[in-house]
Amino acid sequence: MEDRIAIGAVVFDLGGVLIDWNPRHLYRKLFDEEEAMERFLREVCSPDWIRRLDAGRSFEEGLAELMLLHPEQEPFIRAWRERWEEMLGGEISGTVALLEELHSSGMPLYALTNWSAETFPIGRRRFAFLNRFRHILISGEEGVIKPDPRIFGLLIERTGLIPERTIFVDDSQANVAAALGLGFQAIRFIGAEELRGHFQRLGLLSGSTPHPH
Repeated sequence: MEDRIAIGAVVFDLGGVLIDWNPRHLYRKLFDEEEAMERFLREVCSPDWIRRLDAGRSFEEGLAELMLLHPEQEPFIRAWRERWEEMLGGEISGTVALLEELHSSGMPLYALTNWSAETFPIGRRRFAFLNRFRHILISGEEGVIKPDPRIFGLLIERTGLIPERTIFVDDSQANVAAALGLGFQAIRFIGAEELRGHFQRLGLLSGSTPHPH
C-alpha cells in the first residue's frame, strides 16, 4: 500500500503542473480566427515538432525546416522563438503553494521536465520557485524526453532517488504510466486540490501524519 511506505522525495513535472505553458497564450494575439490558429498548431508547429525541440533539436534547425515546408506561415513560425515567453501564462498558484509547503517541511524536491534547453533559462529567470528544487532534469539538455524510461533512469542516476519511496507528479498519463512501470508512486495531475488530497493521505503536509526524514 502506498500510504505505508515512507516517502523520501517528490518529483514534479513543470509545464501543466506548476507552470501554465500554452502556445495559445501567444497565438491568440496573432490569429484572427481560432480555427486557423488550431490548424497552425496541429499542422505546422505541431506536437511532434515541439517534442523534437524538447528532445534537444535546435530552434534554428526546427524553424528552418518549417519555413521551408510552410513559407506562407513564416511570420507565425518566427514568432515561436521571438515571442516564446508570451506562451508562459504564469504559475499554477495552487500547486506552487503545495510545493512551498513541502519545501517548508524539509521534503526533498526534484523536477523532471520536457523542455527545450534553449528556452528553459527564460522559465528559470521568471519563476523563483524553481529554486526550491534540489535538481531539475531538463529533457532538452539530455536528448531524451518523457515517457522514455531512459530519462527516468538519468533522474535516478543523478539524484540517488529510490523510485518506491518517491512521488512523481505529471499531467500526462503516458508519463505517469512510464513512472509507475519503473516503481515510482506516480500521480496524474488533475488539479491542485486533488493533489493536496493525495499528499494529505500520504501524510506529507502539515496537520497530517508527518513523513520520516
